[in-house]
Amino acid sequence: MKSKENLIGAWAFLFGVILAIILGVFQATISPSNGWIYLLLAILGVIVGLATSREDYRDSVTFLLATVSLVLVGYMGQATLALVGSIGDVISIVLNALLIMFIPATIIVALKTVFSVATSK
Repeated sequence: MKSKENLIGAWAFLFGVILAIILGVFQATISPSNGWIYLLLAILGVIVGLATSREDYRDSVTFLLATVSLVLVGYMGQATLALVGSIGDVISIVLNALLIMFIPATIIVALKTVFSVATSK
């Protein structure tokens, strides 16, 4: 069963990253009122969080370290990317879309990891 969860999480992750890149590249043609795209990214983030958090503590810690790093760098780097010009704007939009996907995944994995650490003692 764990391998099926991993496969679902991997596909959700891949689809979310591709959707974030498409959203960033074609943001000028996509209306901001299309909030369903961002909702889809958040739902994919929940799926990734549920599928990647397993009983293995090391995998959860590695996932948390990677996603927290990505969220922090993505959030903090947006102001610097504004200085680059139009390509910086595209990268900033991609980072925003990735943040929308990774924040729910990080919260879910963090809560499950804290709960598993608290119940294992």
